[in-house]
Amino acid sequence: MLERITLLVTFWLALGFVLAYAQNRDQPPSPVRPLEGSDIFQDFCASCHGRDGRGKGPVSRDLKQAVPDLTKLSRQNGGTFPASRVRSKLMFGGDQPSPAHGSKAMPVWGPIFHQIEFDQDLGNVRLENVTRYLESIQRK
Repeated sequence: MLERITLLVTFWLALGFVLAYAQNRDQPPSPVRPLEGSDIFQDFCASCHGRDGRGKGPVSRDLKQAVPDLTKLSRQNGGTFPASRVRSKLMFGGDQPSPAHGSKAMPVWGPIFHQIEFDQDLGNVRLENVTRYLESIQRK
């Protein structure tokens, strides 16, 4: 009798796993957000700042104020890339209101970067990678 019960339980568990697997196979995979700095920039920043970071993205002409040229951040900071200021701007939108749209015109990407994927919070990785990418595109 015990063998029969064990066999039935095993059968129902196996059937449950098969049905769950088949049901999940029909659903599209959840979107995977990029981790590479250049990909993050293209996905989240290029619409305003342009693919090259110079402030001429397709949305820039519709804004109230010129979009900053992100390739000049080091030059505007005495030759040193302002990494902590860039990270803060990305995470919190900056301290000062932006004249382009009023208060905090640039979207605050921090919470989006920190969405949980595969039981991991990769937000700090994304933040660091996009910051390094911006440092890599600085012009002399």
